[in-house]
Amino acid sequence: MRSTHDAFHLAIPARDLDEAYRFYVEGLGCKLARRYADRITLDFFGDQVVCHLSESWEREPELYPRHFGVTFREREDWERLLSLVRQRDLDVFAEPKTRFDDLVERHSTFVLRDPSNNLLEFKVYDDPRMMY
Repeated sequence: MRSTHDAFHLAIPARDLDEAYRFYVEGLGCKLARRYADRITLDFFGDQVVCHLSESWEREPELYPRHFGVTFREREDWERLLSLVRQRDLDVFAEPKTRFDDLVERHSTFVLRDPSNNLLEFKVYDDPRMMY
């Protein structure tokens, strides 16, 4: 069973590793773990994202069905990231909004687009029990 010592791993395509580095490390503040000629490995909010150099990146992305991101437990963390996104003028694919207003699943969300058109959703639920 997974514990807090383990990390979720996700590999995504990147058209250019320098662009990916600027977006994830300089933009979002992720930590660079390793860099090779064909990939960079990142500490993405405590999990591992590997950007692999690829010709097969999405030219016209759509949010569904493929995106990834972080569901924050604390609204202050979500708001802090949103402030950083605005300050660093990162590419916002979907502006912040509230979904499911009248339901217990009510949450705030925004979506970023990285330079290879990978979509990243960041959200926070009003009721943290709805995270899963």
